[in-house]
Amino acid sequence: MLIDANKVVTFHYCLTEDGKDVLEDSHDGDAMVYLHGHNGMLPGVEEALTGKKAGESFSITLAPGKAYGDYQENAVQRVSLKHIIKQNKKKVKYKVGMPVQLNTQEGPRDVVVVKAGLKTLDVDTNHPFAGKTLKFDIEVIDVREASEEEIEHKHVHGPGGHHH
Repeated sequence: MLIDANKVVTFHYCLTEDGKDVLEDSHDGDAMVYLHGHNGMLPGVEEALTGKKAGESFSITLAPGKAYGDYQENAVQRVSLKHIIKQNKKKVKYKVGMPVQLNTQEGPRDVVVVKAGLKTLDVDTNHPFAGKTLKFDIEVIDVREASEEEIEHKHVHGPGGHHH
């Protein structure tokens, strides 16, 4: 089955900054699962996966515009600590350069601490990979038809996907 709109795609990837060390490797955990054609994946990755099938492996290099976008110099914001998503109930000592998740109206957003205060953090809202040319080594594991409910909700349900 070829990957196109309304297919559920499962794949592993290894992500490196062009010519540098590994940034992420899904082989260390679960494979990525998403609903193709519903903006749930980086545009360049989704474009490259279109027409592929289970068992195929390939590499792509993406400029910032097809990945996490250009780095925006004016993207630092001051936020209250109450908007930071904590992984557990323990008190956290925030440090410059620390990645954290910010709770926004659009859902969780990865940000980086640039200044830590007692009740607020100054955070860089650029994605940590913004402005970087990225290489993805991709291995397609599975392709299946999406259910009517998955298409209606615009995301995958069940193992590896969203649960209601």
